[in-house]
Amino acid sequence: MANKIHLHDNFEVNFQLKGFNSILIGIYIFLAAYVYKYVLDSYLIDDNPLALLSPQLIEILFISVAFFVTLLSSLALFFSGKRKAKRFQFKLWNGKTKTAFLKYLLGIFIISISVLTLKNYGNINFITPAFLFLYGLLLLIFKNKGSKSLYILISLCLLLGVLCILIPTYWYSSLTIVAIAHITYGVVVK
Repeated sequence: MANKIHLHDNFEVNFQLKGFNSILIGIYIFLAAYVYKYVLDSYLIDDNPLALLSPQLIEILFISVAFFVTLLSSLALFFSGKRKAKRFQFKLWNGKTKTAFLKYLLGIFIISISVLTLKNYGNINFITPAFLFLYGLLLLIFKNKGSKSLYILISLCLLLGVLCILIPTYWYSSLTIVAIAHITYGVVVK
């Protein structure tokens, strides 16, 4: 009887990037990319009201959008983990999940500092590639043992990061492709 008990890894059960979580994160990335593209395109048109905004306000708007995407994505992971922990009757926070949470916060902090440093030094063409590389590494760090299909999403982030370095104007398409890949991953892997 003891052989038939299937023990779940609490971290894998609580914080998973599949199903509805991945769909939500893909939607958030897609909406952020669309907002960025719309604001930049509108800023270049003289008759558009957004053309009257200062570059500092647009930077604040972009940072705010990135903050809300990160916040909403993190909340999606948290509430899904809380729901799954309750369903399997596990504690949400244990040693493994606390360590993973600290790694997650450190990864988000590194991505944020890297992107802001590139912006401050005027290397705006490297913001999207840096984000895609670091996001791919963050996914690699937090991949579950059983999810080999996440490697496709990780390789796609890295490949699109290289493509954005070679073609800097490909940033919008790259973010859109990553968003669609997230949504597809969420639909396929449940």
